Amino acid sequence: MGIDMAADERLAQRLAELRLERGWTLEELARQADVSRSTLSRVERAEVSPTAALLGRLCAVYGRTMSRLLAEVESGPARLVRAGEQQVWRDVTTGFVRRSVSPPHGSLRAEIIEGRLPAGADITYGRACTAGREHHLWLFEGHLELTVDGEPQPLGPGDCLRHVGGVSRFRSLGPGEARYALVVIEP
Repeated sequence: MGIDMAADERLAQRLAELRLERGWTLEELARQADVSRSTLSRVERAEVSPTAALLGRLCAVYGRTMSRLLAEVESGPARLVRAGEQQVWRDVTTGFVRRSVSPPHGSLRAEIIEGRLPAGADITYGRACTAGREHHLWLFEGHLELTVDGEPQPLGPGDCLRHVGGVSRFRSLGPGEARYALVVIEP
């Protein structure tokens, strides 16, 4: 499972709540997110933990960042979040590790995320979550190719790429993992 069993169950419950709040059937959500109904059903019942790509699709449909969605299944963010208390989520399929350094909050426009992508891992986020959302990716270690709206940008340690919204693809070029900070700013 992704975070831990209890958190995965809370995430599953929240995803089901979001769908029901909109009055959608699983079929309607499957059509909008371009994900099979059976996969969505298994995710909402916490039988499987969603991948980063699947969560990205659902976040796009629901108009949320992944951090905001994950924060909704946790208690409200504190002013100070110690390193050991920061929420970590793992995509067991790709090996992607995502740490919410500064959890999102409804009154704040920015959040900081640490990403770790193993060599060779490749994640595509097929839809932008929110139009006008600004991203700043600062690569600390490794080599990463970040493709935004079909335009690949190879990045090395210390490079920073800013982009607004769009379809994105993260590909760790190796030989080691790519470790980066991502600052997301709401419009």
